[in-house]
Amino acid sequence: MKAIKLEAPRKILCQEIDKPVPKPGEALIKIVAAGICGSDIGAFRGTNSLVTYPRIIGHELAGIVESIPENNPGGIQPGDRVIIDPYLYCGKCYPCSIGRTNCCTDLHVLGVHVDGGMAEYHCHPADMLIKIPDEMDWTMAAIAEPLTIALHGIHRGALKEGEYCAIFGAGTIGVLAGMIAQAYGAHAIIIDLVPERLAFAKSVGIAYTVNSSQIDVVSAVTEITGGRLCQLVMECSGANACIRSCLDLVCNAGRVTFTGWPHEETSLPTDVITRKEIDVRGARTSAGEFEEAIELIASGKVDVKALLTKVIPLEEAAQTIIDIEKNPGDYMKVVVRTDL
Repeated sequence: MKAIKLEAPRKILCQEIDKPVPKPGEALIKIVAAGICGSDIGAFRGTNSLVTYPRIIGHELAGIVESIPENNPGGIQPGDRVIIDPYLYCGKCYPCSIGRTNCCTDLHVLGVHVDGGMAEYHCHPADMLIKIPDEMDWTMAAIAEPLTIALHGIHRGALKEGEYCAIFGAGTIGVLAGMIAQAYGAHAIIIDLVPERLAFAKSVGIAYTVNSSQIDVVSAVTEITGGRLCQLVMECSGANACIRSCLDLVCNAGRVTFTGWPHEETSLPTDVITRKEIDVRGARTSAGEFEEAIELIASGKVDVKALLTKVIPLEEAAQTIIDIEKNPGDYMKVVVRTDL
């Protein structure tokens, strides 16, 4: 079969490898669609210290079940259309015991710690597959995984209808978070310093955008919220300055969720956290959010198609990843299809 493989940082190719054979408890999936994620670009650059090489990339995956153990928990049968949950957990540690499997002390992520599924076939634990409706477009199904990341940040922040939610970062996760916030009946404010990204956020229906390179963000958010500031601030950029600014935009008794991954530590004024009594929460990957993501896509409450830059065949994935790394501003979301 064909697979997109990183031999080493900046050395990527579409390679012929042996078709995988499922182990006990695993299903064999014919991959139809695979999204290209920012973490794939980080793996290509060699800037993600968790990635080991050589490595097949890809964790935003949807496909058709070719074989699966009988009596699997989801009642999934050969021929079913599924999305793959890419976060492999041990099921034994404390976080796993309380259902927060994304915090597993021995977490293994497809395409990072173990081989991913940007390939024609992939083997995966049978209990980590989620059925999708027959009418769901394959390309949209591949965007369900990044939607779960945004959902998890929104859930960790306990966003409610009518609240204001400021979001740092107008990339894929930030824009998806804004779309979810508005689907929940909240008011989304997306903050970025790239005009084109903000224009894109506006074009997909985000109510408020703020260019942090041109105006004072605190003043802008204060005006938008009528002086109340935001009940939830979600950081999706990983920029240290934005992480710090979250505390300025959150209201007293508000919540902050950190979804972006900074490269360095950020100094935070704990006196502000205490004075405002802010809930500060990490938000890592996702846990149990795939069903809601599928419903949001299927119902049209979140139009993930609006984020799609292009769809490409598997054979073009390696060169496209090289180009995304060079020209990130030209891309929002790219999905690889094996059936093209």
